[in-house]
Formats: sequence, structure tokens, C-alpha cells
Amino acid sequence: MSSFVHVEDAARAAADALHWPGGPVNVVDDEPARAREWLPELATALGVPAPEPAAGRQGWERGAVNSLARSRGWRPGHPTWRTGFPALNG
Repeated sequence: MSSFVHVEDAARAAADALHWPGGPVNVVDDEPARAREWLPELATALGVPAPEPAAGRQGWERGAVNSLARSRGWRPGHPTWRTGFPALNG
């Protein structure tokens, strides 16, 4: 399971975090996803063939949650990898 963040969103969060209370905060998009979902989309965005999917899943898999960052006012400009990956080509 993977969680993503666009570099612009990460930079904005880093600047915002200067005014947040201390402690760790997840800064990720709103849609954690399994590689079998996002990898073909990334390959398409990059214009390369997608690898063959592998079977299996770890029982502990889960993506990161950005609720603490959101409670502090941060909102991702790219809320999902589904729109962020296609933006790689311009």
C-alpha cells in the first residue's frame, strides 16, 4: 500500500509546519492505493510498459492518513495520485 504527495504539496506543508505544534504529521494525498492500482497509471503517465502484477498482500498493509495535517489547515493541491500522475507529462 502506498501513499503519495506532490512535491508542491510537500513544500507547502513544510512551510505551514513551521507554525504547527511539534510532532510527526503525515503529509500525503487522500487516496492510499495498492501498487496493482497505481503502477499501471504511473507507467502510462511516463510512457513505459507496466510490469506484470504480482500476487499477494501483507495483512498489515495500510496507507498513511493525512487527517492531522488537514486538522491544521493543510489541503493537498493534488488530492489523489489519479490526477497527479497524468500531470507528470505537463
